[in-house]
Amino acid sequence: MQFLFNQRFFRRTNMWKKWIVAVIGFVALMSTAFADVDANKADQVALDGLRGLGPAKSKAIIEERTKNGPFKDWPDFQKRVKGIGDVTSTRLSEAGLTINGQAKPGADKASDAPKKSSEKQEKLKAEAKEKPKTEPTKEPK
Repeated sequence: MQFLFNQRFFRRTNMWKKWIVAVIGFVALMSTAFADVDANKADQVALDGLRGLGPAKSKAIIEERTKNGPFKDWPDFQKRVKGIGDVTSTRLSEAGLTINGQAKPGADKASDAPKKSSEKQEKLKAEAKEKPKTEPTKEPK
């Protein structure tokens, strides 16, 4: 009887351990999903995780960084990495790419985008309410 009790105890303990590990893994995954990625420190996997960067472009970023040193700022990054211009660098900054911990000036964070679109919708609704509704007048026959 004692043997059966010990087996049940160990099964339950292992189940709780698995749940705890799963929760810790999920929290760790979620915290890295929204973290900014620095172009001077990130590996290829982290760069590939950004929307707008594929394996070829992330490889080019790493090769340029190892060949000529870290990027100084956004203009230096755009000049040294072929195929990344002003529009692309703005999109990458909005997706979470940073240079020395700095986002590109003038680029909005991805988390701010839904907020701005809802602000625009509210503004349009307010303008629609302010417009006087004109009803067609019936002319006498």
